[in-house]
Amino acid sequence: MTTKKKPSYSEAIAEIEEFLGYMESDNMDIDEVSEKLKKVSFLIDVCYDKLLKMEEEIVKLKKKI
Repeated sequence: MTTKKKPSYSEAIAEIEEFLGYMESDNMDIDEVSEKLKKVSFLIDVCYDKLLKMEEEIVKLKKKI
C-alpha cells in the first residue's frame, strides 16, 4: 500500500482555488462535486495544520527574543 505525500501549502491552495473555479463554471457535474469536496476538505485541513505549526514556531521564536 502506498501512502500519498501531503501537498505543500502552495499546492493545496492552488487546488482549492481550482475547485472554486470549477464550482463557478457552468460545466459542474454534481456527481463529481461530492468527491472533489472531500478532497478540498482534506486540503483545507492540510493548510490549517501548516498554519498552526507556523504559528507555534513564531511563538517559540518570539520567546527567544
